[in-house]
Amino acid sequence: MASPAIAVVAGTRPEGIKLAPLVHALRRRRAVETILVSTGQHREMLQQALSAFELRPDVDLDVMRAGQGLADVTIATLARLEPILREARPAWVVVQGDTTTAMAAALAGFYERIPVAHVEAGLRTNERYSPFPEELNRRIVDQLSNALFAPTEHAREALLREGFPAGRILVTGNTVVDAVRHLRASGATRGRFSGGLDLDALPGRVLLVTSHRRESFGAGLAAICRALVRIADRHPDVTIVYPVHLNPNVDRPVRAALGGHPRIALLPPVGYVDLAALLERAYLVLTDSGGIQEEAPSYRKPVLVLREVTERPEGVAAGVAAVVGTGEDGIVAETSRLLHDRTVYDRMASGTNPYGDGRASERIADALLGPRAKFEAVDEAGA
Repeated sequence: MASPAIAVVAGTRPEGIKLAPLVHALRRRRAVETILVSTGQHREMLQQALSAFELRPDVDLDVMRAGQGLADVTIATLARLEPILREARPAWVVVQGDTTTAMAAALAGFYERIPVAHVEAGLRTNERYSPFPEELNRRIVDQLSNALFAPTEHAREALLREGFPAGRILVTGNTVVDAVRHLRASGATRGRFSGGLDLDALPGRVLLVTSHRRESFGAGLAAICRALVRIADRHPDVTIVYPVHLNPNVDRPVRAALGGHPRIALLPPVGYVDLAALLERAYLVLTDSGGIQEEAPSYRKPVLVLREVTERPEGVAAGVAAVVGTGEDGIVAETSRLLHDRTVYDRMASGTNPYGDGRASERIADALLGPRAKFEAVDEAGA
């Protein structure tokens, strides 16, 4: 009799990073076939992430097309994943986070009456369009899921408030901490160049910047860029490094606003090992990335969140992150405060990571391979 299968579906770099430790944890157990499915939503960036963990997809749905919209990704993922699930009949469909890949893959699993497991369940801003479309994506995935793997107690409480049964929820920690520990233990980031930069040769304090959220397109991103120019001009001992997302709504305005500044280095998207090397070298991080909000505390680097709200309030509560929004003056003021006030900086840099202990993947793998009755079944009468 063939071994049962678990289908793990990823389409973007953050999904690849956060699911890679789980794929390895499942494969170490050898009691189950683990099928890694790539939707290819962000093909190049996903491949970069998986290669850092020596993984390759077993199935590639190849949905990425130039100029694709959210509806295009959703439709293509549903249409191409359905026959894969119908043939393999896995015991679980595992998705992560809040991407369109996660939402469409969870829906495909539901349509095939295959139990869905949501890694990183329960995150909320309670703002419908912030972040967009992630806030609604993750809510939909939670509704479709049989197993809800909440990264923190705060996320579990959010699910309970919304009426999800306690038996369907397990607090695991966040798998991104597992990924960080894997890379740091391997020594992969030591002595590296990143995106062509010699990190040891960069002068002064390095500010690592990432910004790519859809809700910041246009005015928000323009304000962030103006703030970065002011910060670089005011602080001659600072070098800003910004790996720029490939989306033309990000790449074009960022390069137009920041290209040519002598102390702002604009890089193409970097692989995960290179990003880890940048986090090691950075003095301070400015980001709208959810994953980097979770990763930076493991490197003891303060985080300024370039968003109006965050679904990861644990970092703010722990004192390792602060939400500064996308307003130009606020970004400049908060960054300058951390650059000038060593007491404030040290307080943020010395906090502990509230997102886990590096064993989340093991907990999730144990749960997926245990009795399915551990999680309450979906009420089919109400489906």
